[in-house]
Amino acid sequence: MSPRPKTEKLVLFTGFSCNSYCHFCIDLNKRDVPDKSTKQILREMVEAKDKGVTYLEMIGGETTIRADFLPLVRAAHKLGFKDIVIVTNGRMLAYPEFAKATVDAGVTDLVFSIHGHDAKLHDAVTVAPGSFDQLLKGVANVRATGFKRVFGNCTVVKPNMRHLPDIGRLFLKLDIQHVEFIFVDPNYGGAYSNFHGLVPRIAEAAPYMRETLDVGRAAGIRHWTVRYVPLCHFPDHLDQISEIREVAIFNTRHWAPDFKNDDVGGSRGKHGRAKTARCEGCALYDSCEGLWTEYLKRYDDSEFMPIKGPVTMPDWRAIPEKPELQRKESHA
Repeated sequence: MSPRPKTEKLVLFTGFSCNSYCHFCIDLNKRDVPDKSTKQILREMVEAKDKGVTYLEMIGGETTIRADFLPLVRAAHKLGFKDIVIVTNGRMLAYPEFAKATVDAGVTDLVFSIHGHDAKLHDAVTVAPGSFDQLLKGVANVRATGFKRVFGNCTVVKPNMRHLPDIGRLFLKLDIQHVEFIFVDPNYGGAYSNFHGLVPRIAEAAPYMRETLDVGRAAGIRHWTVRYVPLCHFPDHLDQISEIREVAIFNTRHWAPDFKNDDVGGSRGKHGRAKTARCEGCALYDSCEGLWTEYLKRYDDSEFMPIKGPVTMPDWRAIPEKPELQRKESHA
C-alpha cells in the first residue's frame, strides 16, 4: 500500500479569551494578550488556503464567544476548507438558536472538552459553575439539528485522573466515539504554575488511561486515543496513540496571537518533549516522543520502562483520517 499524502492542517488560535478558567490551561497566563481581529483571522485563512491547507481547526481560548464567530465559520466554508473543526467547552451551544446557527454556518466537526463525569468534578476543573450542565445541553442541541460529527477531549490532571473510566462511560452515554485523553502539558500555563497540584506521575495516570481505552474497546470503539504519553506505558494500545497518528497523517501548523509554528510535530519532539539515556535500547525509541521537558525537570525519568524485543507498530496508512460513526445499540 502506497503511503497516502499527508493532509495539511492548521490549528488557528483566534485568541485566548474564554468564559471558563480551567486550572490546567496552557494559555491561562495569556488572558491579557489581545485576541486576533476579524481581518487578521480572515487573512490567515486565505494564507492557509494558499499553502494548501484543507483541514482548519479553530480554537481559543473559547472561539464561540467571539462576536464574529459565525461569520468566520461562514468565511471558512466559503473558502472551501474540507474540514472546519471547532474545539469548544460547549457552553455557548447550550443556546438552541446558537447551536443551530453554528451547524448551519458550515462546521464539519465539533469537539467538546469534557473534564469530569459529573457537574461537581467538571465545574471544579473548569472553575465555571454550571458549565457541565451547559455542556450537556450543547451536545444535545447540536444532536437535535441532525449533526453527527460530535467528538471529544479530556485533559488528564490529578483532580480527574481516578475518574477517567467514569468520564469514558459518560462519552459512551453521549455516543461520542472519537475522544482524546490528553496528558496535561506542564511546560507552560496553569500546570506550570501549579505543577504538583495538577500534574500526576505518568505511572499513576497511565493505568487509568489504559482502563479508559479499554472501556471504549469493550463497546467496540477503537478511535479513543491518548496523547502526550511515553509509549512504554501503552505497549498494548499503540494503535491508540494520538500524536503518532497525527504525525503520520497530518502536516500541522499552529498559528496563535503570539506565535506561529509551521512544524508542530517536529518542534514538539525537539523542544517540548524528551527522552533520556534510560530510554536507550527501547524497541519503541524511534516512535516515542518521551515526556514533557518540564515534567522531567520537576520529577525524573525513573518511570521510563524500556520495551525489549520486537514490536509491531500500527499501519497508519490503513486507518482513516476520521472514524466512521457507527451507533451502538446501548452504551449503558
